[in-house]
Amino acid sequence: MRSERYVQRAGEPFGNPFGPLSAFHRTADGRLRLHANYPWHRAAALRVLGVADDADVPAAVAGWRAADLETALHAAGGIGAAVRTEERWRAETGPPPPLVERRVLGAAPPRPARRPRVLDLTRVIAGPVATRTLAVHGCDVLRLDAPDRPEIPMQAYDTLPGKRSALLDLGARPDVLAGLLAGADLVVTGYRPGALDRFGLAPEELAARYPGIVVVTLSAWGHRGPWAGRRGFDSIVQAACGIAVTEGAADAPGALPAQLLDHATGYLAAAAALLALDAQRRTGGSHHVRLALAGTAAWLQGLPRADAADVPDVDPGPFLVELDAGRLTLAAPPGTVDGRPLRWPDPPPAFGAAPAAWENG
Repeated sequence: MRSERYVQRAGEPFGNPFGPLSAFHRTADGRLRLHANYPWHRAAALRVLGVADDADVPAAVAGWRAADLETALHAAGGIGAAVRTEERWRAETGPPPPLVERRVLGAAPPRPARRPRVLDLTRVIAGPVATRTLAVHGCDVLRLDAPDRPEIPMQAYDTLPGKRSALLDLGARPDVLAGLLAGADLVVTGYRPGALDRFGLAPEELAARYPGIVVVTLSAWGHRGPWAGRRGFDSIVQAACGIAVTEGAADAPGALPAQLLDHATGYLAAAAALLALDAQRRTGGSHHVRLALAGTAAWLQGLPRADAADVPDVDPGPFLVELDAGRLTLAAPPGTVDGRPLRWPDPPPAFGAAPAAWENG
């Protein structure tokens, strides 16, 4: 659940994965969690706040009401969330999305059994953890990223093992994308609902064009409700849905000791994807699986709670492995198959180095 924190390159850790602005900030009426790990999100925050330097952000945020600022950030392409209690979040947004939802989009014959091909259109942690898990369980995973959207190195090293990584402008090369979709058994996306529809990637359209395909969509907030169209990450969901208050207080919010919403959603998505693939091969149909960080958060909040206690740090040493002749250290993949521990393939892939094509045609 904290694999990204243990990545080392040439024996050197990457340190804190969060950018300086990705923190809780005091507003005129409370607190707001800002996310600025990617340069384009940081730039959007600076534009909205009317400042040019990170040092000026706290004072600028203090002049805003938290709910007004989160709305302005979203409109400008940025990301932030006012810190709310769980009760306030439920009152504003209604019931949470299901933990895992699977539906059949249309009839299709069972596809022949083969090594599943997975087209990975995900970023950050939840989606890449899902596809990383599918890869270590034997799937042929091809991850696509936009050429102008580099990944944070720590996250790339942590989640690319077992995959091939290619760069592709989906809008500029619809022919290449169509060929990849025609050869895919499973498509995994990790963007806001509807964000990829302009590329022909709406689940219903994929089912119509490629009968028998399995589609897994992960989002921050789910496909319904007033926040469905907003961007979000694990830390932002924690702030909005009440976890930050539970882990601290309204005036001094805290955070879970791991990006639990991301990792748990990722593993759930991998399991749901494999179950959907199995169902397709047995009974046919085009299947769609939906998950959301907000659904995982609600599941977590519904579990029994005990009094807070200090949890000792675990010695990570027995769970770390070395790849690339010792130049890369990662957390080993969890689990076994037929009693044998899972292992990352070696050497690991380089970000964007593979062709945007399936192997062996």
